Amino acid sequence: MYTLYYSPGTASMAVHLALLEAGVAHELRLIDFDARGQKDPDYLRLNPNGLVPTLVIDGTAYYECAALLLLLGERHPEAGLAPMPGAPTRGLYLQWMLHLANTLQPAFRQWFYPSDFGPIEDDDTMREYARRRIEAVWERLDAHLAANGPCVLGADFGIVDLYATMLMRWSRNMPKPADRWPALAALAARVKARPAWKRLYEIEGLTEWA
Repeated sequence: MYTLYYSPGTASMAVHLALLEAGVAHELRLIDFDARGQKDPDYLRLNPNGLVPTLVIDGTAYYECAALLLLLGERHPEAGLAPMPGAPTRGLYLQWMLHLANTLQPAFRQWFYPSDFGPIEDDDTMREYARRRIEAVWERLDAHLAANGPCVLGADFGIVDLYATMLMRWSRNMPKPADRWPALAALAARVKARPAWKRLYEIEGLTEWA
């Protein structure tokens, strides 16, 4: 049994989707960001970063979105959501998972929380840096999908597509959202048509970018 600590539409979204796609039993614990539940001492004992997601597995808490996705992919090979070690697409899978985690996701944090990234007085300047970083990734991923798609690993849908689509959703109110790129829009449409996406929206009460 898994226990996922989540907040709607945040980085916990991809982990929640992976649990639904894998069809494994799990319990959800809502962290109320408006009440600063992520900074509650009891929660900080599970995740000292004070962020979501946190996934409790057999009594032990783990965190970091990409790490949890990689872990779920390996724990449930029967779901076919990730190439196992030795598979031809394993290297490509790890490349894109880590690129999204190390380059794209931090740039979104810079976009949403510019004051966390330095003493620049003008938040718009910091957001402009973040926008360029984000759009550069969209350019690369769109070109990759156009040449090798329809999914990130070619014909095989999986965890990396869930992760990418969650991050695309975060761009929905930016000057140039991810779905302005045609191959990215096609991937997002594929993912949003899946039952797991629709079920997550029902559970988390989401309506935007459906």
